[in-house]
Amino acid sequence: QVQLVESGGGLVQAGGSLRLSCVASGIIFSFSPMDWYRQAPGKQRELIARIGSVGSTSYADSVKGRFTISRDNAKNTMYLQMNNLKPEDTAVYYCHLLTRGTDYWGKGTLVTVSS
Repeated sequence: QVQLVESGGGLVQAGGSLRLSCVASGIIFSFSPMDWYRQAPGKQRELIARIGSVGSTSYADSVKGRFTISRDNAKNTMYLQMNNLKPEDTAVYYCHLLTRGTDYWGKGTLVTVSS
């Protein structure tokens, strides 16, 4: 059974930093492209960063240059380093995996950025 567990969210002032983690189990982690999504209050869930199985990355324009996605295959863990946070980054952040035609999601971790 695939499980994704996020951690690292919290309250931070604008301009601050946080690092989110997503620990995966039940999959061959090193083979799996993975994503970070976020959902702000009243808005749709949006894809913000993606990392391929060999480490290629892509970002939404809204986070490019401030956020960095990475992975440690030995630890079955994906990370999102978030720098220069803005109030508009306030959202629940979700780890996502698509494998064999099935979407898997973590329960999310809340990031709140105060102005």
